[in-house]
Amino acid sequence: MISEALITLRSKLSGELLTDESSRAIYSTDASAYREKPAAVAIPKNIDDIRSLIQFAAAEKISLIPRTAGTSLAGQVVGKGIVVDLSRHINNILEINPLEKWVRVQPGVVPDELNKLLSEHGLFFAPETSTSNRCMIGGMVGNNSCGAHSLVYGSTRDHLISVNAILSDGSEAEFAALSLEEFKAKCLQDTLEGNIYRNIREILSNPENQNEIRNQYPAKSLHRRNTGYAIDLLLDSEPFTDGSEKFNFCKLIAGSEGTLAFITEIKLNLVPLPPKENVLVCVHCSSLEDAFNGNLIALKLNPVSIELIDETIINRAAENIGQKKNMFFIQGRPAAILLVEFAFDTKDEILKTTAELEKNMRAAGYGYHFPVVSGNEIDKVYSLRKAGLGLLTNVLGDAKPVSVIEDTAVDVQVLPQYMKEFQLMLKKLDLECVYYAHIATGELHTKPVLNLKTEEGVEKFRTVALETARLVKKFKGSLSGEHGDGRLRGEFIPLMIGNHNYDLLLKIKSAWDPGSIFNPGKITATPAMNTCLRYDAGKGFQEIDTYFDFSGTLGFLRAIEQCNGSADCRKTEKIGGTMCPSYMATRDEHHSTRARANLLREVFSTSELKDAWRSAEINNILDLCLSCKGCKTECPSGIDMARIKSEFMQHFHDSRGIPLKTSMVAGVDTLNQMAAIAPGIYNYLITHHFSSKIIKNILGFAAQRSLPKLGKTTLKKWAAKNISKLNARIEMTFKGKVYLFMDEFTNYNDVETGIKTVQLIHALGYIVLTINHPESGRAAISKGMIRKAKTLAIRNVEIFKDIINSEIPLIGIEPSAIFGFRDEYPDLVGKDLQPAARKLAAHCMMLDEFLEQEVNKGFDFSSAFNDEKLEILLHGHCHQKAAASVASTVKMLSLPRNYSVETVPSGCCGMAGTFGFDKEHYEVSMKIGELVLLPTVREAKQQTVISAPGASCRMQIEHGTGRIVLHPVEILWNALLKSG
Repeated sequence: MISEALITLRSKLSGELLTDESSRAIYSTDASAYREKPAAVAIPKNIDDIRSLIQFAAAEKISLIPRTAGTSLAGQVVGKGIVVDLSRHINNILEINPLEKWVRVQPGVVPDELNKLLSEHGLFFAPETSTSNRCMIGGMVGNNSCGAHSLVYGSTRDHLISVNAILSDGSEAEFAALSLEEFKAKCLQDTLEGNIYRNIREILSNPENQNEIRNQYPAKSLHRRNTGYAIDLLLDSEPFTDGSEKFNFCKLIAGSEGTLAFITEIKLNLVPLPPKENVLVCVHCSSLEDAFNGNLIALKLNPVSIELIDETIINRAAENIGQKKNMFFIQGRPAAILLVEFAFDTKDEILKTTAELEKNMRAAGYGYHFPVVSGNEIDKVYSLRKAGLGLLTNVLGDAKPVSVIEDTAVDVQVLPQYMKEFQLMLKKLDLECVYYAHIATGELHTKPVLNLKTEEGVEKFRTVALETARLVKKFKGSLSGEHGDGRLRGEFIPLMIGNHNYDLLLKIKSAWDPGSIFNPGKITATPAMNTCLRYDAGKGFQEIDTYFDFSGTLGFLRAIEQCNGSADCRKTEKIGGTMCPSYMATRDEHHSTRARANLLREVFSTSELKDAWRSAEINNILDLCLSCKGCKTECPSGIDMARIKSEFMQHFHDSRGIPLKTSMVAGVDTLNQMAAIAPGIYNYLITHHFSSKIIKNILGFAAQRSLPKLGKTTLKKWAAKNISKLNARIEMTFKGKVYLFMDEFTNYNDVETGIKTVQLIHALGYIVLTINHPESGRAAISKGMIRKAKTLAIRNVEIFKDIINSEIPLIGIEPSAIFGFRDEYPDLVGKDLQPAARKLAAHCMMLDEFLEQEVNKGFDFSSAFNDEKLEILLHGHCHQKAAASVASTVKMLSLPRNYSVETVPSGCCGMAGTFGFDKEHYEVSMKIGELVLLPTVREAKQQTVISAPGASCRMQIEHGTGRIVLHPVEILWNALLKSG
């Protein structure tokens, strides 16, 4: 039995072998439309593990599916064998040779991370995919990836020097450039490697085969061609074409999708960093046709890249929190924008060329606006372009732009004519389409809108693929330009290169992998492309009653389905950002946002609803979600896993009961209210060695943590006694009024900061108003007690809805509390109160945002502060990064003339409310903190003031470094020129 064999295999591996249902579901998809549960998931720790897996696969006749980041769009890493995840351990940079300009890496190396290191030597690995911040070199070789600058730098194949691999019989081989004599010597070997060389010699020496290859393969003028195995390129090498370059099997291995051998090491060519003087001319076009034709005009001026984005992506970006800020260059309503990049050694050359481009485009009647973008703003524009795939997933409803014909490439000179016929074909099929990407090289990512949940949509999925294949063949193009064939296009390879050539591919596959253990069903023997899809067509949709209003995504399940698998959540701290802290700390796919979405979708799509809400597997995989909200902003699809988690947890509690610890943490406001009767006694109990140990054991908190003390009074009590007196002092300095939200932490624990907040606001000329209100409900939301949170949200909205407006805003100093008004409340209070909640949300803000707003009105606060110099190191709160920006905090702290602020390039601190207090989470919490935040704080000079607006962030920094951390309010209060 295979299951017994897997148990034996597990004992032989240094790494892991996972056979549980959750792991198999998580690895059943990639970024494509396909879903198929593997038999197991292997996470090898070393090359010996890979060799053991190959030996096992050969003996048991089971396949191996090599996988790195799983960002494939054509289903390359989906299958029923053993998925081999190389990303966790087989990810080392082995050697850099700056003098000879090459690097040796393992398959799991991320290109952006590699290039950060290489930049120190003035070099980089040139192919740049839109997923370059999380995809991996092994996958780039497998798909022969290109990227935005392939016009200059070509594809991965062009930079592949050599590959070390384990063959299907367990032997090792190195594939590199060979002289004619070396090639002949390889053919004499009595090994599998020798047979591989003899096989290709026999195939490519045959004149009939040569003619068929040259006649049927894509046009040589098309550099982006990934259809089938690249035997057309091998045919042009020295053994078969005189005077050509040396034979190198790397040309075949690049684009082979892991079907021939198991790659363990890759040697890459490096190139000098591009010229520093570069700009983007963002040509606004009134029609797609103008863009198609304008592309040919732009190409005459030797750009390094031309990318296209159409109006659908632009419109989607306008609704995405993270991408809206990157739309600064857009004017009017363009049907398409050409991003034309130029790079020269001097600014004069740049200015001359950009002016000539605009002149030529206007003369031809293409384009109405030509903004020139430079510096750091170029990255923002490209971020918008790269977000295209994720943004398109965020389209409401079940009909979405899908990857099916998104990778066609034709010679750029015939692209306008091809697109004309392509659009006619779509019209006949009654399909709308989205257009974007690499127009300079004749490749546009074209995504027709299809509903793959219906049988009609699934049938049309294949029809449009077939019709497009026929059209691409007519123009001697490639059905795959960079994304590969996979499950999506393999079926059409015989049509694209002819049956004769397809038979040659079968012979090559058989020679390399006679037992078909390496990723079968890709390139050769591919099943029908509209089978094993992510959704079961015709099954119907399960309506789910929820506490949160998920109508914005048309339901809870569709909120989960926003994840398209593109793995933006897998970027690491080296790249930056907040999403996803638990993945950053563990590098474990299970702890990525994508994995959580995959398992949720699998369970809710295949189980009875009552069973889904009771799922221990979902509960376990959501356990390390810190509810940081990073995914809501940084995921282009906008998936809000924190909200999904809260919703699930409430139903989970309903079916299984609420743990005591959860009730106590969610009810912290009530506990603090009781303890505040005798704060001195409470503070003694939580600091005394014996009693604090008991309390932490009861709460399930880590012994290493110190519990927050209570203030001598509460902020609400202090405000009741003092605010009216302070308000009476404001006369000539009066600027306006604000209401202060006295959040639960500031009210009980950080009372002094709350008092300083009131005093600071008064000192700047504002009357502070307060009103009795309940807690924010943040603790209840984070612990999945949504009914309680809903009650609190309703009460707060009812209290504030008629007194808060643009003239008198509601401000706060604890991000997680104040952003609840803007984020969760409108979807929590119910239909009747929702309009009022949305109106209220528009006038709720952090003190930082309020002061920034007032400065923008023309108020100058600088005279209120001293002229002393101070260096501040600021860590921003996750919810503030997700819902707004830390920029307002930087501006607030810069109000004193000589204060300088540096932000820590960190994501989540790792505390996340009480997450980091939990005994079972303590280790992960500290790992997250140690990624960037805590080391940066330790390295800061002693005179540098450390600041963080979040209460839990300040505790994490203090626990992890011993440094005192101040709320931004405290820093400004200390800087006030105080009278009396």
